[in-house]
Amino acid sequence: MKDFLLYNTRTGEKEIFKPLSGREVRMYVCGITPYDYAHLGHARCYIVFDVLRRYLEYIGYNVKYIQNITDIDDKIIL
Repeated sequence: MKDFLLYNTRTGEKEIFKPLSGREVRMYVCGITPYDYAHLGHARCYIVFDVLRRYLEYIGYNVKYIQNITDIDDKIIL
């Protein structure tokens, strides 16, 4: 498997990707909250994380990928 760098938003630096357990990578991605018209920002979460998942699989990782879609009616919360 190849080493590659990912940007860590917490540290503000690029770091070598190291999975927590061997060749298994688990990804939980927060998807869109569809409360209005679709826009380009909705596509971004699908494209970015799908490309990352496919790349990880391509270089030999076993990826478990979960993405949610939040469907909340704000009027219920108030």
